[in-house]
This record gives sequence, C-alpha cells and structure tokens, in this order.
Amino acid sequence: MSAVAIVLAGGGTAGHTSPLIATAEALRARADVDLVCVGTPKGLETRVIPEAGLRLELIPPVPLPRRLTPELLAVPARLWRAVGQARRILVAHNAQVAVGFGGYVSLPVYLAARLARVPLVIHEGNAVPGLANRIAARFTSHVVTTFPETRLPHARHLGLPVREQIAGLDRAARRPAARQRFGLPDAGPVLLVSGGSQGARSLNIATADAVVRLLSAGISVLHVLGSANLTADIVDVTDATTGAAYRPVGYVDDMGEGYAAADLMLGRSGAGTVMETAMTGLPTIFVPLPHGNGEQARNAGFLIAADAGVLLPDAELDGARLVAEVTHLLEGPGRLEAMAATCRRLVPADASAALAQLVLDVAKRRD
Repeated sequence: MSAVAIVLAGGGTAGHTSPLIATAEALRARADVDLVCVGTPKGLETRVIPEAGLRLELIPPVPLPRRLTPELLAVPARLWRAVGQARRILVAHNAQVAVGFGGYVSLPVYLAARLARVPLVIHEGNAVPGLANRIAARFTSHVVTTFPETRLPHARHLGLPVREQIAGLDRAARRPAARQRFGLPDAGPVLLVSGGSQGARSLNIATADAVVRLLSAGISVLHVLGSANLTADIVDVTDATTGAAYRPVGYVDDMGEGYAAADLMLGRSGAGTVMETAMTGLPTIFVPLPHGNGEQARNAGFLIAADAGVLLPDAELDGARLVAEVTHLLEGPGRLEAMAATCRRLVPADASAALAQLVLDVAKRRD
C-alpha cells in the first residue's frame, strides 16, 4: 500500500509552525505518510521545518493590509499567483488531503485545494480566528479548534497539537537536570520569563527592574530575552546571601527544559504559551500583547476564570508589580500546586494524535 500523500500549510510564526510540526510527527507515528509542507521565504518555517526533518516548498507571501492602502490593489494578482503555485504543489504531490494552520501562507493553499478538489482540514490556534481560517471554514466541514469557544462553522474542539516532548513532559522528573543545564540552584523557587523567540520588550524591562529584589527574596530567574536582546552588559548574577541566581539566555531550543526548571512563568498569552504551560502544569502570569484584535487576552481567559493563571495588562507591568505578583503566588500555601492541577485538568494533551487521526480518516474517505 502506498504512503498517504499529505500537504501541510503554515508559517510566519511559531503559532503556526509548532502545531504543524507536532501534527506531522503524530502522522509519522501512526501511518506510512509522504509529507510536504508549504511556507513562504519570509517566515520562521524556513528554519524550523527543515530542522524537524520535513520537506518544505515555498510560495510567495500574500500579506493582507489591514487598512485601505495602494498595497491592497495588488493583493488579487499576488494571491492568484500564489494559488497557482500552491495548486502545482498539490497536483505534483498527488495530495490526498491538505491541512492548514492559518496565517497568510495558508489561504493560497486553501483556495488551491478547493480548485483541485483536494479535501481540506484546518486548525485554528487562537480563541479569535484569523481571516484565512474564517474563509476556509466556509468550504470544508473539517474544522478543528484549540479553544472550545472559538466561533467557526463546523468547529470541533480538539486542543492544540504540541510535540511529544511537551505533551508528555514530567516537570518534576526533569527538574534536576534542567536546573543544572541552566546553572540554577537545585533548591528554591525559579521564575521563567519568556516573551517568545523574539523576546518581549515590556517583559524584559520589568524583569531587569525587578531582578535584584527577586534574588534578595530567594527567587531565581531564568530570563529568555530573545537572541537580539541579549547584549554584552546582561550577565549572570548570583545573590551572595540567598544563593538565588539570575540566568539570562537569548533562546531556548527545548522549552520543555525551561518549563521543567521553573515553578512559575511570566509570558505573553499566545496560544502556544497558554496551552503548553497549562498542559505541563506550569502556573503563569500572562501579559497579553496590547495590540491586535485582543486574541491574546481571550486565549488565556479560560485559565483566568478557573483561577489557574493570572492576567496582567501590559500597561500595568513594571518591576514593582512583577515582584508583588510573584511573591504573592509563591507565598500562598499550596497556591501553585492547585493552579497546576487545574491547568492539567482543563487542557487536553492528546490533540496531536486526535488531529492526525482525523487527517488520515479524511484521506481514507477520499480514496
């Protein structure tokens, strides 16, 4: 029996590439598959998808301006060219099913799949769906969401596909090795600060302002600044009295190690951060991006409502507020343990397997 031919589309940011890679790995674990990924030359996918051992084909990006500008007039021609290239990839690969994870790289693939009569499965990562998935949900019945309240036609809630090293992470078991890896003390609480692969300016500024007070309180800090923000003047610090340590790094390849080393996290509330921290039982202070359509605040809403996370507006974040929030959570008896248990209860850990099986079922029905 020949391998199942599948095309996966997604790129631009980790919010699209991470679930794509997790789903690809789940597909490989369950069936003989022939996978091709579609991205654009400008996105993160040019690095992370080949690193994951996946074949990548590129089409031209077609960003959609949010305002009425002269650029908007060029969109139809650009989109049509991208659709043509995407259709050639589908036909050349003899695709039995196409899978999209949103973003502007996915829309041409969605339209090409419709033209080529290739069955389509889409996954929406955020609580507030993006434009590409809002369009595609109108012509496929195979629509999967990360959050149960996401409003799309035919929506089916499965959760966020994440790689097995996160979905199956035992933080307690990996903690000693993870702390040694980052040069953190074996004992005492650790705060993980991360604004994603590029870092987050407001998180970095507040952490720099708070670090001396946190260390003096015996709280170590693992600070992921973003590679471009790790300058020569940002150095390791160890408090001579408490032994707590500040460890700045530019980037962490395996965030499972970061999660395992920490007791509490400060981060944005992109879908990946929300679902991964909840899945691994890491309580988090979420600071949503103050821009866009409000999706980040919505992403973390179900955890906040269940008292399993803390929501802190970006405008209110500074060093003093960070110290107050962290010490309050750490001093509350059993508070972090209760938050962690609620997180794990609320978030499904098998979304990768469930989505992979749906994709294989759709391909089988087409045959």
